[in-house]
Amino acid sequence: MMGGYGGFGGFGWIGMIINLVITIAVLVGLVLLVVWAVKKFNQTNSQTDSRNTSGDSARDIVQARYAKGELSREEYQQILSDLSR
Repeated sequence: MMGGYGGFGGFGWIGMIINLVITIAVLVGLVLLVVWAVKKFNQTNSQTDSRNTSGDSARDIVQARYAKGELSREEYQQILSDLSR
């Protein structure tokens, strides 16, 4: 039976449990790393977007949103007419 040691370097069940704990810790660490990276990436993008529109006029912001497809033609025209009042 595996050299008479019962496997796992002679630690038997304790070695299996330690191996399981280490494996789970590594997997949890990888998941946390991916979550952190995604949050960091999204935070950077949202800061960049807010910097781009902070000095723009309302009309410029509406035109940018219409160009991105966030507004329909009717919504765009309605907002422009509201801004001109």
